[in-house]
Amino acid sequence: MIVLFLLIAAVFVGLHWYVWRRLVRDTTARGSAPRRIGTVALVVLPGLTLLAVRDDLPGIPFRLEGVVDWPGFLWLAVFLYVVLALVAGEAVRPLLLRALARRDVKRAEPVTAPPGTGAAPAPADDVPAPALLARRVFVSRVVGGSAAAVALGTVGYGTAGLLRGPQIKRLTVPLAKLPRGAHGFRIAVVSDIHLSPLLGRDFAQHVVDTINSTQPDLIAVVGDLVDGSVENLSTAVAPLAQLRARHGSYFVTGNHEYFHDARRWVGVVRDLGLHPLENARTELPGFDLAGVNDVRGESEGQGPDFARALGDRDPARASVLLAHQPIVIDEAVRHGVDLQLSGHTHGGQLWPGNLLFGLTNPTVAGLDRYGDTQLYVSRGAGAWGPPVRVGAPSDITVVELASGQA
Repeated sequence: MIVLFLLIAAVFVGLHWYVWRRLVRDTTARGSAPRRIGTVALVVLPGLTLLAVRDDLPGIPFRLEGVVDWPGFLWLAVFLYVVLALVAGEAVRPLLLRALARRDVKRAEPVTAPPGTGAAPAPADDVPAPALLARRVFVSRVVGGSAAAVALGTVGYGTAGLLRGPQIKRLTVPLAKLPRGAHGFRIAVVSDIHLSPLLGRDFAQHVVDTINSTQPDLIAVVGDLVDGSVENLSTAVAPLAQLRARHGSYFVTGNHEYFHDARRWVGVVRDLGLHPLENARTELPGFDLAGVNDVRGESEGQGPDFARALGDRDPARASVLLAHQPIVIDEAVRHGVDLQLSGHTHGGQLWPGNLLFGLTNPTVAGLDRYGDTQLYVSRGAGAWGPPVRVGAPSDITVVELASGQA
């Protein structure tokens, strides 16, 4: 663990040195104000990032944590795309230098004397060192400025998209065992709201209003509702009491609930009118709805128990399982689940995060089939860490069940 921590720290520091070198040292004069400002920024911003990744900062009131979290997490996102853009710029840099060198050579070519004058052609002079330095600085400014512009534009667009709120997706999922009477049953699936110092009560209210606007038959909140303690976020989650669905609202824990006393949060959710499914199931018209605790709960003796949630049920009935992490799909298949609804991945949240999540999750986003079980993974409504989404817009999905007998 210590070796891993030291390796991560070395990479973090090394990449910041690389960014400082390309954006500050190579583009500014030694001792100049721009160099001093850039150097200070590349010390302060990563420091804020390290503070932001800690929950419940000691000595800082919760309401003020956003003052640290906003710049700290936004820098983390900007830093990611600055590094990617600068690395891409390394391929462009020699091409620009070569083009400028050819231009300078042409300018320095000897001038041919007019015929009949007897004058000898003027010799081409070597390009002086100051000109070479100016050329390198110019290219560094072009590449560095372009990288910064791309990073800031990408993060700005991704932040605005998240703050606008989740999109509504609609998906029809056929279930062979679903009776005709339940054909068209609509489940509003929302996961990973991640209420925090960054996304508070106003964001929760927007999510609730969006869900209610779909007029679902049932609402499924599939984990990672909060990033904070009950004391700090009880006001932020209050709008969930306004959720309205004909067959009620249900909740299962995500891994982040276990960072902040999941037992207490389950009680709060229940008080707000949602029905926690802690390794439990309920019979609804046409199908069984089950839910399992997140695998993170295993460290506290509260992990998923599929036998308890799905055992002794009528296998002739259709079944829908709420499970925060898609990695439990194998257990769902073994227990004859027809449809598993999950979240957790955020769809990658920040490209190319989808590629990384694909290494550890069977499905990153969307609908897939595993044996006789279908798995739908929502990209989630909020965000963890940077309040930014790139290539993975947030969503609330209305899953409409279709009867195979209809």
